[in-house]
Amino acid sequence: MIAVLLAAILQASVPLRSIDKGLNSDIDAARQVAVRTAGEWSALWAQHAGERAKPAVDFSKDMLVAVFMGSRPTAGFALEITGVRQDGATLVVSYTETRPAPDRVAAQVLTSPYHIVAVPKGAATTVKFERVN
Repeated sequence: MIAVLLAAILQASVPLRSIDKGLNSDIDAARQVAVRTAGEWSALWAQHAGERAKPAVDFSKDMLVAVFMGSRPTAGFALEITGVRQDGATLVVSYTETRPAPDRVAAQVLTSPYHIVAVPKGAATTVKFERVN
């Protein structure tokens, strides 16, 4: 019983707040990133969105985690961060990728799906990303 309670405490769900999500990032390669400072945020935002207004983030309280799917050849791709949990000293970020069904017609347009979320700054020393189906 104690082991079950300890495991639940060590793998606690972390609240997340969506900062930016969409289908057209300027980041063309698949990438997962944790952002802990305003300087890192400015650099990532410039790569991702160029001159578009950057959302404000209080890095004394929060950090960001982001997943970029990279460039895709058609519509029908999407990406979503579905959960974040603390697992000991590791922050585990779960995300899903949606792909167009092979038997469906999809618009021939380049897309680059992405999702960026804020999570409370905690004791995590590492961040691990896991794709879930």
